[in-house]
Formats: sequence, structure tokens, C-alpha cells
Amino acid sequence: MILTLTANPSLDRTVDLGGPLTPGGVHRIATDSTQPGGKGINVALGVHRAGLPVLAVLPAAPADPLLALLDDAGLPHRSCEVAGTVRTNLTVLSAPGTTTKLNEPGAELSAAEVTALEELLLGSVSVGDSVMLSGSLAPGLPVDEYVRLVAALHDLGVRVGVDTSDAPLTAVAAALPGTAPDFLKPNAEELGQLVGADGLHLERQAAAGELTGVKDAAMDLHRRGVGAVLVPLGAAGGLLAPDGAGWYSPSPAGPVVSTVGAGDSATAGYLIAREKGEEPRERLARALAYGTAAVGLPGTTIPRPDQVRPDAARVLRL
Repeated sequence: MILTLTANPSLDRTVDLGGPLTPGGVHRIATDSTQPGGKGINVALGVHRAGLPVLAVLPAAPADPLLALLDDAGLPHRSCEVAGTVRTNLTVLSAPGTTTKLNEPGAELSAAEVTALEELLLGSVSVGDSVMLSGSLAPGLPVDEYVRLVAALHDLGVRVGVDTSDAPLTAVAAALPGTAPDFLKPNAEELGQLVGADGLHLERQAAAGELTGVKDAAMDLHRRGVGAVLVPLGAAGGLLAPDGAGWYSPSPAGPVVSTVGAGDSATAGYLIAREKGEEPRERLARALAYGTAAVGLPGTTIPRPDQVRPDAARVLRL
């Protein structure tokens, strides 16, 4: 089974202004929707819609509206009870094709709630499962929480992936190679954080078609113990470094409606492909196909398999 931990879940509200966003102005909302959010939940929804066994683990009060949304989506989930309410993240869509995000920090977890969340996750896994630790950490969680969980889950015979940023990601880098995830999914900026490089420079290089910097950084992580590194590069495509090799695919063509959840959809695509026993080039193709499908959907909508075209990807070995 694939399990995801969303340590800082959210209600994702998306409003479309139907026109440009003017700072200081008054706007009328053309459309408005609220969906369950948080990176781990997004990944779990993608896996669930592909028909694979999945469980989303998260902190939430019993009456929190997020849990009702997860029930409505039919997503299997377990939550540990906390006193605070799930945060709301606001995405504003405006012309011409601009996405503005306003994210709340989330309610602080007490020490007892942190322990309860850890025990819930560790008690939900079995040998051979895969766990994806995704997103920011709620206030109250230690900055090295993902490092601690990678070590604990490995002791239980579980494969572990991490997708996070900033201080929690720096903690992951500092723990290499002693405690290394089996899978990492950084974007170019986060890749720079991991290897001590200028991530924005790596991103600009990739946009210009120069992939050496991204490939070298990803391969460096592999040499430091990380099993596979998936680097989505937006319009420039994506790179996968598994087992000492490098694979690249340009981004498949498609409309851009909302970029929210695209990276999580790519993670879901990778995990689905790995669970199906697909080879690295097929994993990259499916990951990018999921990400491409997601940007063509409104809000934080995670695609269904019938909306994904992995056969449209062109994958090259670097």
C-alpha cells in the first residue's frame, strides 16, 4: 500500500476573478470552489483515482470540514485528533493566466499531538509499504521531523519519499547519507537547497535547455544515498535520476488553467508507475503526464487516469 503523511493539511479555496488582479482594487469573484488540500492528500487522491490501495494520514479535529471533503472524495484516511482547525489556503486565478497563492501557516500542534501523529503513521504501515512525507510542517513539529520519520519507517521495512522545502528540506540534506529517503521530489530551487547551489540559477539553466547543472545535482544526491530524485522543471519538462542514471523529458504540450497541485500530481504519477513495476523512463513519462494533466484542470484538481497521456512524453537518457 501507498501511505501519505500530510503534516499540515489545508482546505484549498480557489477563486477565479475572470480578469486581471489589481492591487488595491475591488474584484468580483467569477467562480469559487473549496477542495481538500495539502501535498500528501493531493498525492493520495491521485493514487486512489488510479485504483491502487492508499491511505492518507493527517492531523485534524473530528468535526473539521476537511474530513467531510475526504469522505465525499472516497479517499481512505486516518486522522489523529488535534485541538486546532485545518488552515485555509487561498488561490486567486486572474488574467492573463496568473496564479496568486495566499497560504495560512496552520494551527500549532502540542507535544502530545505530535506524538499521536507519529504513532498513527508508524502504526498504520506494514513491511513493503511505501510512505510519502509531503509538504510543510505544522507549527509545533520539530524541523527534523521528516528525518526522524525516515529512520523510523526504514526500521519497519518501509520505502520512504520526501517532498518538502526550506528548513525541513535542509534538515533532510544534513542527515545524508546516514538517513536517506528512497525518493525525493525537489523542484529546481529546492534542489539547490539540498546541494548548496543556486536553485534559481539551475532553474534558469534548465529553461534555456542546459540540463547539466540539474543532472549533476540530482546525481550528487543519489551518490549521497537517495534512491531516486525526480525534478519537475515546469515548462522545461522534468528529470529523473534513479540508480545512477539520468533521464529527461520535455514537458508535454497542454493548456494551463491552474498550476496548483501539479507537482503533487507528478509525485502520484511516479508512485503509481513504481507500484506497477514500470521502468525509470516510464516512471518519468507518467509523472510528467500527471503534472501536465493537472495544470489543465481547475483549482487543486488531481487528474484521473483517463485524463493522463504518458504515451505523449518523449524520454531521453542523459
